[in-house]
Amino acid sequence: MKIELVFIPSPGIGHLRSTVELAKKLIGIDQRLSITIIIIPHPSYKPGDNSGDSAYIESLSTTTTTQDRLRYVSISVADQPTGVPLPTQVYIENQKPKVRHAIAKLNSPKLAGFMVDMFCISMIDLAKEFGVPCYMIFTSNATFLGIALHLQLMYDEKKYDVSDLDHSVTKLEIPCLTRSFPVKCLPYLYSSKDWLPLYVAQARNFRKMKGILVNSVPELEPHALKWFSGGGCGGGGDGDLPRVYPVGPVLHVENDDSQDEKQSEILRWLDEQPQNSVVFLCFGSMGGFNEEQTKEIAVALERSGHRFLWSLRRASPNIRTEPPGDFKNLEEVLPEGFLDRTSERGKIIGWAPQVAILAKPAIGGFVTHGGWNSVLESLWFGVPMATWPLYAEQKLNAFTMVEEFGLAVEIRKYFNGDVMAGDMEVVVAEDIERAIRRLMEEESNVRNRVKEMAENCHLALTEDGSSKAALRKFIQDVAENVAA
Repeated sequence: MKIELVFIPSPGIGHLRSTVELAKKLIGIDQRLSITIIIIPHPSYKPGDNSGDSAYIESLSTTTTTQDRLRYVSISVADQPTGVPLPTQVYIENQKPKVRHAIAKLNSPKLAGFMVDMFCISMIDLAKEFGVPCYMIFTSNATFLGIALHLQLMYDEKKYDVSDLDHSVTKLEIPCLTRSFPVKCLPYLYSSKDWLPLYVAQARNFRKMKGILVNSVPELEPHALKWFSGGGCGGGGDGDLPRVYPVGPVLHVENDDSQDEKQSEILRWLDEQPQNSVVFLCFGSMGGFNEEQTKEIAVALERSGHRFLWSLRRASPNIRTEPPGDFKNLEEVLPEGFLDRTSERGKIIGWAPQVAILAKPAIGGFVTHGGWNSVLESLWFGVPMATWPLYAEQKLNAFTMVEEFGLAVEIRKYFNGDVMAGDMEVVVAEDIERAIRRLMEEESNVRNRVKEMAENCHLALTEDGSSKAALRKFIQDVAENVAA
């Protein structure tokens, strides 16, 4: 029996890469399976542009796979109106007619289901039109998924609005966590009156999915995944939950052969440094800092005495319309003489080939915004982290990585502000320096736990590993749904 799935990832390189890697894993496991990935370009996508998302999309359009069981269909997107960009969910909703047309052209009598990104759940309506079940790819972790579902249930059934809490409430009891969750660690998207209704509505639709594939492993999130296995598929738990399949870590870790000379020079420099001697600072595609914060980081790095590789970006004046950029003159934003004093042990760069850098033995610690892809990449290469959350679910990730799992060190207990809200609090040099010193300790508990978790992540992807077992179970369930 042939089985065909349609994947609909969210725009953005992080979500698209993860989706492609997951699709490759699935067709590698079962010869019956064929997958078509419908690519919805980012609103700023320009065909022929050889950078970022555009270059990756162009490369997919020329990719061929074994027996053509993995195909890519890119829809065209009309020019977007100027001004504040639409929320991702709204932008996706507007693409439904073109996605419907692209799927209809496939003309597949063997279509077994849709696999949609966590921001593309409105496509469940199209799945109903085509008479097939809808599954979801959750590109973050199981704990965040559990919190999102629990807060939605509290909002709908108990009228408990977490964006309206007063200062007397400091902690929440959430069943997918082993300890109380500080209200100060709530993502801005949930503490904001403007954004909460949108994300509550999103979580309602999570419950309508036939199943959810989560980018995690049981060894990393045992409590949250055990809660799902008890709550879904006939168990107790937090309402009616879909089955969750822990299929991680889903990563794109192949070396990029298209590195330019500047990137190659960075990697050569790392090859010359002692093992575990360099602290790497990198904060994702939306992570940038103003001049005041930049000086505080520089002071901390100099005082720490450690070698460093710092991917430094200038904060965007409006992150909704403009990504972070490079400083035009580093000497104007860094302490006087900093570049000269640290020239023998440090490098400041712009955009960083993060995976290639983390793979280098010289990297002994990673100061990161804590986006989930970055967390998994750091664990994969056995590099301990210091978490500096900036946006999205990163405050939650920082809490779980430090408090729940003991896989990271904290820079601060709580971070005030959010890049999306445009009100980040400055973190002083003393806090940063303290975290870097703890991060770079040779035989710390955190470093040892990260090494152990790296082994678990690698084992999960072996033939008898937990990820392969979850993927096989997912395919089996899809096949049974078709047969039924």
